[in-house]
Amino acid sequence: MRILLIEDSARLRELLCEAVREAGWRIDAFASAEEGRLALETVSYDLLLLDLGLPDEDGLNVLKSLRLAKNQIPVLVLTARGAIDERIAGLDAGADDYLAKPFHNGELIARIRALMRRAPVTVMPILEFAAVDFDVASRQVTCNGSEIALAPSEKALLELLMRHGGNVVSKQKMEHAFSEFGDERSSNAVELAVSRLRKKLEGHPIEAAIETVRGVGYMLREVRG
Repeated sequence: MRILLIEDSARLRELLCEAVREAGWRIDAFASAEEGRLALETVSYDLLLLDLGLPDEDGLNVLKSLRLAKNQIPVLVLTARGAIDERIAGLDAGADDYLAKPFHNGELIARIRALMRRAPVTVMPILEFAAVDFDVASRQVTCNGSEIALAPSEKALLELLMRHGGNVVSKQKMEHAFSEFGDERSSNAVELAVSRLRKKLEGHPIEAAIETVRGVGYMLREVRG
């Protein structure tokens, strides 16, 4: 299971990430609504832990926009707003559960387990572009049934390009996407990652190419023989 945490307190992010990983789950953590939205566009998550007091946007707005977009990801709100009317507002906005700060990590883990038991079973998508298939759940990439061996960061890059297949993805968006691996990536690092991905894809009979859009970013373009 993969969890997304949007929380502006660096210390709390650290503690929550430690607790979630000890429970055996993967977690990506971000400090702002903007970064969290980008992560949601890039990665398929099983649960969102959402703080309401974010520096750039009220967490309730993030929650409302998710539900308006028909995104049914389970959301557990973590906030210091503990008054009953504020809890009601969070639940009415689309939260599945509400945990007021301060809380015990054991209760957080128990609530996560409860939400996962209630979550509907869904089929994770398989992205398709030209002859490339990307199973989002298993993280397996294949070309005409043959697996393409890629590093996790290369898979993240390919997934981002496939989700925007035929459209340009900016370098800035790619840099943000890479932050889920725990470190910031420069434009040069993105260029190196694209170069490595290109070389690995070239070893397979794919019908797509990663095209550089100078000064903007990259796009995955279908190539007809």
